Amino acid sequence: MALKLHVPTLTSPEAAQSLRETLLTSEPDAQVEVDVASKTVTVESQASEETFKQLIVAAGHTIA
Repeated sequence: MALKLHVPTLTSPEAAQSLRETLLTSEPDAQVEVDVASKTVTVESQASEETFKQLIVAAGHTIA
């Protein structure tokens, strides 16, 4: 399942890397791409969309 989420709170490469690591810690088999310029997170995984939304919010970000 490919999932693309707009995360307006992604403001720096460091924040993007931290979020990527958080997602991969929980779902190590996921393919995660974080784009700071477009403020998007793209995830390819078997886990549910809700799982990733919860992880992003728990990491201190918001989803638009």
